Amino acid sequence: MKTHNLLLLADAYKYSHYKLYAPGTTKIYSYLESRGGMFDETIFYGLYYFLKEYLTGQGFTKENIDEAEEVLNGVFGRRGVFKRENFDYILDKYNGRLPIRIKAVPEGSAVPVKNVLMTIENTDPSCFWLTNFLETLLMQVWYPSTVATLSREIRKTVEHYFELTADDASKASIDFVLNDFGFRGVSSVESAGLGGSAHLINFKGSDTVYASAFAKKYYGARKVYGMSVPATEHSIMTLKGADGEKEIFDHVLNAYPEGILSCVSDSYNIFNAVGELWGREFKDKILQRNGTLVIRPDSGDPVQTLLKVFEMLFDRFGFTTNSKGYRVLPKQVRVIQGDGIDYESIQLIYKTLMAKGISAENLLLGMGGALLQKVNRDTQKFALKCSYAEVNGEIVSVQKSPTEMNEQRELVKSFKTSKAGRLKLIETETGLKTVGESESGEDVLETVFENGEIRKSCNFEEIRERAAIHNLVLA
Repeated sequence: MKTHNLLLLADAYKYSHYKLYAPGTTKIYSYLESRGGMFDETIFYGLYYFLKEYLTGQGFTKENIDEAEEVLNGVFGRRGVFKRENFDYILDKYNGRLPIRIKAVPEGSAVPVKNVLMTIENTDPSCFWLTNFLETLLMQVWYPSTVATLSREIRKTVEHYFELTADDASKASIDFVLNDFGFRGVSSVESAGLGGSAHLINFKGSDTVYASAFAKKYYGARKVYGMSVPATEHSIMTLKGADGEKEIFDHVLNAYPEGILSCVSDSYNIFNAVGELWGREFKDKILQRNGTLVIRPDSGDPVQTLLKVFEMLFDRFGFTTNSKGYRVLPKQVRVIQGDGIDYESIQLIYKTLMAKGISAENLLLGMGGALLQKVNRDTQKFALKCSYAEVNGEIVSVQKSPTEMNEQRELVKSFKTSKAGRLKLIETETGLKTVGESESGEDVLETVFENGEIRKSCNFEEIRERAAIHNLVLA
């Protein structure tokens, strides 16, 4: 039984549209696209969750309509804007099952921007208003899609620098480079599940435990993908004050004498911790461990701090030079940077390390709010627009084409110009391309939802395989 009321999950103005569409309207067909943005292609992910959680089966009940009527009459300060008869009709005729059809690109697909990702249309002519009523909810697919896209673009960067500077640039070695530290920084538990699982499409390092549970529950993941290691926080490292830091370091090493152990080390002075404690007092103990100590700086300029930390570690623990000519710490020691990490700083960090002869394999990354929260609908410029309608039996090709003023005070056509007609997405020699539905070529879009039922399911393994990076080109 659904715990939410679907009838309350739309922008207020949507409830007035049944009266505002041109008289005689019987069909509204709209499409979703990424109109551009930070990256040249978008990973489509998250629609199946919204279908399963919100739309499948009986979308609403009489009690939901009663509640919506009371709330919306209050929202508009009068009766008549919210027309309960619209929803009573669906409840009586379809038992609350939504008479709409949704087609979408398979989840995990990398689609160049400015292409159709999803279409939605009403299947009952009396419910023409329902198509864009659902825009508010379905548009939220922008969030998991954008996180999946950002995470994948970072993976491209990681793979690029591993190929240039590391002996082992295998998929397995890169899977754990970028770790999701973002749960505490997101706006909701739902965001943690959607965004955290989106990251797991590309990497396996994650402290967002709910992301793995989410992938299993909604996408049938056959195993736990988000994996982590024992790690300290400042409440542990500062428990005995600055004078007791050495004692805490010793205790931490004794607590987990084997395996990977991550230790935040900047509580008082990261350079003293690296140079004197880890690098002298506990050097032999670390090198004798059957496992890896991962040292975590957590303050200061990430680039300059990392450079000094690495030089101190090379001096204390030594290094080897790999086949590509870059320095590598002993396997018992690595560094993780989790402060100040975003897409731009990652690029700069790797570029700087490479210039200093430091292999990418020495470094792990932790990314919090910048991974799961520092994105918005305009990061990839998501939009859902009507492109086709039927009015009084006539087909109407619908399109917006704004004229706007640029910085030079010139009148130009806006990037917000939308597509017209019924659409499909086809494979061409140069990649995916949006064309009219009547044009030749097999449609990549699949019917995933129709009249209250999911028609096409997908599992997490398939999504990960579609999103996998192939044939990375080194610049």
